[in-house]
Amino acid sequence: MRKIAFIILIVGLTGLVPLLAQETTAAPPPEAAQTVAPPTGFTYNPEGRRDPFKDLLTGRDMRGKTATGEPQVFIDDLVLFGVVENNKVYTAMIGMPQGFPMFVKVGDKFTDGYVVSISESQVVLRKTHERGIPLIRPRDIVKEITEEL
Repeated sequence: MRKIAFIILIVGLTGLVPLLAQETTAAPPPEAAQTVAPPTGFTYNPEGRRDPFKDLLTGRDMRGKTATGEPQVFIDDLVLFGVVENNKVYTAMIGMPQGFPMFVKVGDKFTDGYVVSISESQVVLRKTHERGIPLIRPRDIVKEITEEL
């Protein structure tokens, strides 16, 4: 008798489980229909900070740039120390603002221009930019060897 009652109880509960699992759908209250559900995706409020998800290199031409970045050397800050001739080709020794020497040839580029010509006692540099803005008419700047007293 106990076995039969136990089996009826299990069968009854098993039959009730699907009935209890069914959801009853009721019409939503009219107030809930007017509210907007919050977005499920992630949103970011920068509050004056830059967006960390925005690509920093968008719209920039990265050809010719190194990953470490080249030091900015401006023509106005250069000092000509000397000129060396080898096989009738002149190479100029130029002092940078940090005090380090640099050897340049015709065609070498700087941040705001390039080397046009080198002679025995002077270097002609063409300035094409001023503070990052291209000049309408490039200017030629002549650097001559200066003797220190």
